Amino acid sequence: MAVQGSSDVLIDELYDTTHRLRRFVEARLRTSGASVARLRAMRMLARSERPLRMRDLSEMTGVAARTATSIVDSLERDGLVERVRHPEDRRAFLLRLTDAGRACHREAEEVDRLALAEATAGLSVEDRIRFRALLAVVREATAGRD
Repeated sequence: MAVQGSSDVLIDELYDTTHRLRRFVEARLRTSGASVARLRAMRMLARSERPLRMRDLSEMTGVAARTATSIVDSLERDGLVERVRHPEDRRAFLLRLTDAGRACHREAEEVDRLALAEATAGLSVEDRIRFRALLAVVREATAGRD
């Protein structure tokens, strides 16, 4: 049973489950030198058809600009991301994965996929469909209300 932090035990259990799931995946990603935050940043850079501005990456990953900068700094230190001059704005830089970053991203995606498959192995196809439908109901009820 989750620690009660809200007025609804269902929400407490949802928060507890997502927190445990993140820790579960983090532990597996750590073995390859990645983390959920680093994977999310690399994922957005890998999916983008062009280099991204820091602000774009921050918005796409849903983290504060300061947090995105910290993540990118660590990725850059490890040779996984590079900053390149913006072609139209001399003051700005764009972010892109290096070859090593693309390789690290592919490896981390596979670790993530396997960890999530392990975590959800007890769900049948029908369970997954029902679960997704229930989550959609909550998302719909809260859409555009923040």
